[in-house]
Amino acid sequence: MRAVSVTDHGGPEVLRVEEIERPEPDGGELLVEIGAAGVNPVDTYFRDGTYEPVELPFTPGVDFAGTVESTGEGVEGFETGDRVYGTGIGNGEHQGAYAEYATVPTDRVVELPEDAGMTQAGAAGVVSCTAWRALVDHAALDPAEYCLVHGGSGGVGHVAVQIASAVHARCLSTAAPTYHDDVEALGAEAVLDYGRDDLAEAVLDASDGGVDVILDHRLDDYLQFDADVAAADATVVGIGENDPAPAFSNVAGGRAKDVTYQLMSMFNAPDLRVPLRGVAHLMDAGVLGIETARSYGLDAADDAQRDVMDDSFLGKLVIEP
Repeated sequence: MRAVSVTDHGGPEVLRVEEIERPEPDGGELLVEIGAAGVNPVDTYFRDGTYEPVELPFTPGVDFAGTVESTGEGVEGFETGDRVYGTGIGNGEHQGAYAEYATVPTDRVVELPEDAGMTQAGAAGVVSCTAWRALVDHAALDPAEYCLVHGGSGGVGHVAVQIASAVHARCLSTAAPTYHDDVEALGAEAVLDYGRDDLAEAVLDASDGGVDVILDHRLDDYLQFDADVAAADATVVGIGENDPAPAFSNVAGGRAKDVTYQLMSMFNAPDLRVPLRGVAHLMDAGVLGIETARSYGLDAADDAQRDVMDDSFLGKLVIEP
C-alpha cells in the first residue's frame, strides 16, 4: 500500500510517499481503508519533533474516515464494510491516516451515519471533539446563554459555532471580514472583526453586558480580554496559545466576576467515542457540517502541511488517498 512516511524529523519536505506492507489488525483493532484524513497543526508537531519525538519511520494523520476492511480478534460491534470515522491515531502509539490503510483501536472510532460524507468526516475528529469537549463537557453550555467563539472561521471555531447554535445558545464570534457571511451562515448571531479597536465594547454590546461561555484558541492574545467581556460566573475554555506564558494585566477584573478558566486538551477525553458519537448525531441530523477548503492526494501531503500552518481558509484541509 501507499503511505506517507517520516524517516527524519524536520520540515514538510521530510514527508515521502512509500510503498509499504499493508498492516494487519491486532486484537481490539480495525483495519480501515482510508477515505479521507484531516490535516491538523498537531500532525506537523509530530512531524517536526515539537511534540515528544515519535519512533521513526512514522506515518502522520490523527483524523480519519473510511471503510472497515477487516477486524482483529475480539472486536465486537463492527463488521467488514462498515463506514467509520474517528481520531487519536498518528500520535506515536499508532501509525496515522496519511495512507491507503490504517489500523485503528476500537476505543477511538465510531460508526459513521449513512448520510454523512466521507470527506467531511475525515476532517472532523480533532476539531469536532475539541469543540464538543469545550462547550458541552467543560462549559455545559445552555440554551439562551451567550457564547463567544474566538476565530469562528477556523477548524475548531467553525464547529463550535454550529454546536452552540445546535443547543440554541446565542453565539457571537470573531473572524476576518472576508469570513463574516460564512460564519453567520453557520449559526453565529453576530460576527465581529477581531482587528477592530473597540472589540471588547462590541462584544459587551452584543451580549447585553457580558458572555457566559468563551472558547479561546489564543490565550496569550485574549486572556485578559476574556475576563473583561465575561459575565458573572462565566467559563473560559482555553484550547491553545502561541506564547506558552500568557498573563493577566488586571487579574482582579476576572476575580471580581468569579470567572472560571478551564484549560483542556482533546486527547485527555476519558472516552473519545462519546464526543465522536455526539458529533455523528449532529451530522446525521443535518445541523453540523465540516467545511473542507481543499483536498490533497498523498503526494501533496507536504503542501497540505505547509498550508495548514501558513494559509487562511474556512474550515479544514483533507488528504484523500
